[in-house]
Amino acid sequence: MNVICSTLNAKYIHTNLAIRYLKAYAAPEYNIQMKEYTIKDPVMNIVSDLYQAKPTVIGFSCYIWNIEETLKVVNMIKKIDPSILIVLGGPEVTYDTAEWMEKQPDIDFIVIGEGEQTFKQLLTEIQTTNNYDHVPGIAYRHNGEVMITPQMNKLDLKELPSPYRFPEDIGNLGKRVAYIETSRGCPFSCQFCLSSIEVGVRYFDRETIKEDIRYLMANGAKTIKFVDRTFNISRSYAMEMFRFLIDEHLPGTVFQFEITADIMRPEVIEFLNQEAPKGLFRFEIGVQSTNDYTNELVMRKQNFTKLTRTVTMVKEGQKIDQHLDLIAGLPEEDYSSFRKTFNDVFEMRPEELQLGFLKMLRGTGVRLRASDHQYVYMDHSPYEILSNNVLSFDDIVRIKQVEDVLEKYWNDHRMDRTVEYLVTNVFTSPFDFFQEFGSYWEEQGWSRIGHQLEDLFRRLHFFLEQKSVKNLDVIVGLMKYDYLKNHKYKPRKPWWEASFDKSARVQLYKQIIENPNHLGQEYIELHLDEKELFKHTMLEELSFDLAKYLTKGEIEKKTACLLAYFEPSNDRTLIFPFKELK
Repeated sequence: MNVICSTLNAKYIHTNLAIRYLKAYAAPEYNIQMKEYTIKDPVMNIVSDLYQAKPTVIGFSCYIWNIEETLKVVNMIKKIDPSILIVLGGPEVTYDTAEWMEKQPDIDFIVIGEGEQTFKQLLTEIQTTNNYDHVPGIAYRHNGEVMITPQMNKLDLKELPSPYRFPEDIGNLGKRVAYIETSRGCPFSCQFCLSSIEVGVRYFDRETIKEDIRYLMANGAKTIKFVDRTFNISRSYAMEMFRFLIDEHLPGTVFQFEITADIMRPEVIEFLNQEAPKGLFRFEIGVQSTNDYTNELVMRKQNFTKLTRTVTMVKEGQKIDQHLDLIAGLPEEDYSSFRKTFNDVFEMRPEELQLGFLKMLRGTGVRLRASDHQYVYMDHSPYEILSNNVLSFDDIVRIKQVEDVLEKYWNDHRMDRTVEYLVTNVFTSPFDFFQEFGSYWEEQGWSRIGHQLEDLFRRLHFFLEQKSVKNLDVIVGLMKYDYLKNHKYKPRKPWWEASFDKSARVQLYKQIIENPNHLGQEYIELHLDEKELFKHTMLEELSFDLAKYLTKGEIEKKTACLLAYFEPSNDRTLIFPFKELK
C-alpha cells in the first residue's frame, strides 16, 4: 500500500510537523512518503506530482491557510483516479466534521484531533478488513451515510517517536524553519483560540526533546521555532530549556517561543538578560487587547501591568527581539477602544507589532456565540470578521490601512528614528500617525502598486508635505539618516536631491582630510585616505545637530552635516555627524 502524507504550507521555508509525526508513528509497518508544497504552487503541478507517485492513500494536513487550495487538489485527484483514498486531518477539519463530509463528497475519511495512532489504525483497516467503526476519532462513509466514531483518550506524548530522523529532511534544515513541540494543550480558555478547547497541558519527554534539538542543530537547522501555546507555563521547565539552549546552541541558531508575558517572573528575565547571547532567542507575545471588558468576554486572563513589566525588562536587556500581537474585532472593542489598545502596546516599542483581525475559527467559543455580538464574517477560510455590533466594515477598512503602513514603516525597521520622531512630536498618538498615513496611502492608490525602498521614503515625504507638518526639515534629516544607516553599500541614486554639488563636496572633503578631529575619534581610527573617502562616503547637509539628537533626543537648529561611510570589508555603514566646516 503506497501512502503519502502531504500538505500545502503557507511558504516554502515552513515545514509541517504533523505529517512527520504521522510518518514516524506509522513506521515500521508503513513507509509513508512525505510531500510538501505551498499554497502558491499551481494546483496542476501538485496533482501531477502526487499522481505520478501512484498512491493508494493520500493524507492532507489542513489549516485555515490551505484548506481552499487543498480541496482543489483533492477534487482534481478524484476526477483523475477515484480509487485513490483521501484522508483529511488537522485543526480545520476537526470541527464541523459532519458538515465537511456532507459538503465535500471527494473526502473519504477525516481524522479528528490528535492523529498519530488513529491514522495508523485507519491504514491497517484500509489494508485489511475495512471495519472502520473500530477506528477511534474518524469520520467515514457507510452506505451513503456519514459515520463518526468517538475519539480515544489522549496519547502519552512521552511514547511518541521522534519526527526528525528522516534522511529526506537532511540538507533542507538550514533553508527552512524547524518546528519543535515540547507540549500540547493550553491552560487558558481564550474563546477565539482552538488551543483553549483542549483541557490541560501534556509534556513530551525532556531528554528526547533535547536530543532532537541537538540533532537539528548538528544537521544545519538555523531557525527553530517552539510551537507550544504557552512555553513558559511551567517556570522550572522553561528555565531548564533556556539553560540548555544557552549552553548547547550552535553559532547562528535562533530559537523562537510563544510566551505568556504576564506570568514570567522577573528573575527569569534577569537570568536571560545576563546569560543569553544577543539574538539567540525571540519572543512572540499575544497581547490581543488591553480592554478589560473585552478580555473578560473572551475569558482571557491578562495582567497588562505585569505584561508591560516583562516586555520592558526584556527590551532593556537588549538581548531578545519581541513580536507582539493584537487582534482587531474582539467582542465589544470598538474603533476607539482598539485605538487605545494599539497605543498602549506601541508605547512599549516592540521590535514587531502584528496587527491581525479576528478569525471565527471552527469550534471556538466566539464562533459558537457569534450572534451575541452580531458578528458577520467570511463563509470561507480564514473566516475573518466583516463587522459586529460595535465595529463597522468601514472601521475594519480603516484599521487595515493602519496594518499596511505599520508593516512597511515600523516592523521592517527602515526608518526607526523618523517614525519615533513622528509619533512622539508630530502626531497626537502612534495610532493617529499610522491611520492618517495609511488612509492617505490608500487614497493615492499606492496599495495597488509595487514599491522600492526609495518609494517608501518619497511617499512619506510627500504625505508630510501635504500635511504641512512643522519641522519638516528636521524630519527629512532623520529620513536621510535612516536611509543611509540601513544601507550596506553606497546608494547609486538616493530619494532626495544631493545637498552639495561636486565642487562643494570636493571642498568639504578637503576640509575633512585636513581636520579629521571634527568627526571624532572613531572616524580618525578608520585612517581613510583621500581615495577611500571619495569612493566610499556620502556627504549631506542637515538643519539640526544630529549628534545631540541621537544622544539626548533634543533638537537644536543649526547648519550641520553628516558623513556616511559604507565600509566595504564589513558590510556596515558608519554615520558621522559634524558641525558645518568653515
